[in-house]
Parts: sequence; structure tokens; C-alpha cells
Amino acid sequence: MDVGPLSGRPGIRASGEIGVSTRLPWENALTELSRRHTDVSYVELSGLRFVDVAGVSALALTAMNLPVGRVVVERPPPQLPRVLDLFWPSLHRIEVTPR
Repeated sequence: MDVGPLSGRPGIRASGEIGVSTRLPWENALTELSRRHTDVSYVELSGLRFVDVAGVSALALTAMNLPVGRVVVERPPPQLPRVLDLFWPSLHRIEVTPR
């Protein structure tokens, strides 16, 4: 997995796969995202091929713990919105824009 900041707007971009072997860098990137968050943060995932349930959970917990605003998740792999809908159907702090 490769993860880094977005240019020109607040947020991060991740590519590759988020699973047990890449969870720590993903969680570190989400921690940094929450530190820099103001109103809207973006998570661009068009290059992500897979994210496991724990990776989606880390994203959901990050969004739930933000003091204000929301996280816009752009072009995630199909399993991410399904997991969000299954476990956090009323989580309004995450907005998903499909591929």
C-alpha cells in the first residue's frame, strides 16, 4: 500500500491494498488526517484494490471521532461502501462518491 497527502486540498490518497500487513501505515495516515481536519477531508481511493473490514473500521472510527465536519471518500473499492452500510448504516460523517 502507498499512502500520502493529496495536493491542493485536505486529505490523503491510498493505493494498493489495506489489510493486516498494511494496517499500521493506514491507521497512521488516518491519525494525521484527523489532526489536520477542519471541516471536510478527502480520502481518494481510486488506486485501492482491496480494503478489509478492519481498514474500513479504522476509517469509520476516524470519522466518528472528528469534532466537526465530514470525510468524503472518493472512488473506493466496492467492498468499502458495503461494509459501511452493513456496520454503520447511520454514519453521516462519511460521504462516499462511487467509482
